[in-house]
Amino acid sequence: MATRRLTWTLALRAAAALLFGLLAVTWPGVTVVALALLFGAYVLVDGIAMLVDAFRRHDDRRHRALHALAGGLGVATGLVALAWPGVTALALTALVGVWAVVTGAAEIWAAVRFHREVRHEWLLALAGAASVVAGVLLWLRPDIGAVAVAQVIGVYALITGALVGTAAWRLYSAARHAGAPRRRTHHAHHPGRA
Repeated sequence: MATRRLTWTLALRAAAALLFGLLAVTWPGVTVVALALLFGAYVLVDGIAMLVDAFRRHDDRRHRALHALAGGLGVATGLVALAWPGVTALALTALVGVWAVVTGAAEIWAAVRFHREVRHEWLLALAGAASVVAGVLLWLRPDIGAVAVAQVIGVYALITGALVGTAAWRLYSAARHAGAPRRRTHHAHHPGRA
């Protein structure tokens, strides 16, 4: 059951990241206001998904705490970006940077925590690393402007969405294959039945 919840959480986060990434990268001359609104909607969905995952888990307090922190930060960041769309490019860059580093750390932790349940946990770790790198890059160059910020976080979101989506698919496939032998074994004990 926990694996199924994790799969859908990852799938939702991947879809939100891919949609945001496509819009951010393909929107020529995006303004700070438009970028803030796009980013706010994306991190709000991502944060809610992480919070739901955190509060549905009862097996690992550290995992719950880290995902609750990252999810809460995502929701807060999303609400700030949506409520304050006139934010300057510098402030938006700082906001995105903090969110990216914390979210990346949570994804790396999830990869370590679920290395027995997820066969290709390195995908989550790689997504987390991409998030941390994007956050650090934005911290190092907070004055790059709205279009450059859109390109950086757009590419990051596309990479993260692809990696997290692949992890969700592999987790879903592994869960399906794990259930298949049990059904075949059950029928093997009753060869006479149709």
